[in-house]
Amino acid sequence: MWFFSAEEKELQKVCRDFAQKELAPFAEKHDHDETFNINAFKKMGELGLLGITADPKYGGAGLGAVAATIVMEEFGKACAGSTLSYLAHAILCVNNIQNNASEEQKEKYLPKLITGEWIGCMGMSEPEYGSDAVGIQTKAKKDGDGYIINGTKMWITNAHYADVAYVYTRTGEDRKNLSTFIVEKGTPGFHAGKPIHKMGMRSSPTGELVFDNAKVPASALVGKEGESIYHMMKNLDIERITIAGISLGIAQACVDQCIKYSMERKQFGKNIGSFQLIQKMIAEMATETEMMRAFLYQIAKAYDEGDRGPAQAAMVKLAIPKMTTKIALDAIQVHGGYGYSREFPLERMMRDNKLNEIGAGTNEIMITIIAKHLLKDMKH
Repeated sequence: MWFFSAEEKELQKVCRDFAQKELAPFAEKHDHDETFNINAFKKMGELGLLGITADPKYGGAGLGAVAATIVMEEFGKACAGSTLSYLAHAILCVNNIQNNASEEQKEKYLPKLITGEWIGCMGMSEPEYGSDAVGIQTKAKKDGDGYIINGTKMWITNAHYADVAYVYTRTGEDRKNLSTFIVEKGTPGFHAGKPIHKMGMRSSPTGELVFDNAKVPASALVGKEGESIYHMMKNLDIERITIAGISLGIAQACVDQCIKYSMERKQFGKNIGSFQLIQKMIAEMATETEMMRAFLYQIAKAYDEGDRGPAQAAMVKLAIPKMTTKIALDAIQVHGGYGYSREFPLERMMRDNKLNEIGAGTNEIMITIIAKHLLKDMKH
């Protein structure tokens, strides 16, 4: 993008090179085996990427949504599943701790999370509460010098690898009385439950977090009791922007693959790129991708400058993953039978992207948020 700083342009290059070397060659195997590319994840820590938005005094890069989206796009081109695990760690766990935790908590957790010594996750969704995140029923009750947590979290990225979980709980009867705790692996009564096998994002481990009278100290509480709904909503904005970055990367990878294939594949004695219908499909895919890129980075830049809110984050989260699913399906069509087979990466890209229309808020929830803000503005 034209407004990228010199630092952001260098970040883009570093991430692109890393993705081609450490993610792309292993993407198909990890998807097939449903395994986590933990070696690449640790190397992200060596590059300083795991704390992209964290304060440099803890080892972070001190950058914003634009930089985080650059990472998502470049990694997403190569392996969307690994990128989702990166997002869960860097945005859902590290960024939340950076913005909401006490100085003591930051000093304790951020350095190890940023180097990759520890892996992080976030526990929000539950078996009966996905879109209705505020309705969660995992409860934390005061008990002597600490709290007892009971409940189950569902669809948690990095669940079985996480050393640290940033967990939302209910601490009062009021619907909005939510509190957050940082729970460490090995805490009595806390463990990762069954793994969840998925259609896509199969290289990103997903599972349950189970709390059965898990005892945590009072020092595990983030901020004040009952005030975490504000933390939750604010972090959802940057999550939605950056997850759209993964979809942008998938879209660009589809375009790149179609251009290459159309120059190599012959039918009726000609490269298929010479056929006008193929040209139309590729031209439209490329145009749609450029439109998405401009839209996404415009909103990310505005987020960093503090003049955009939930409606704009919801707009990019609604538009870009949905458009990318269309692009991925068109790319499969360009490739014909090869596109439908596992010989080419397009069917994986399509499967991976579908998650981005569900995670961080479904398309339907995004529509509700956008409409709510638009109609609210109309009243004034």
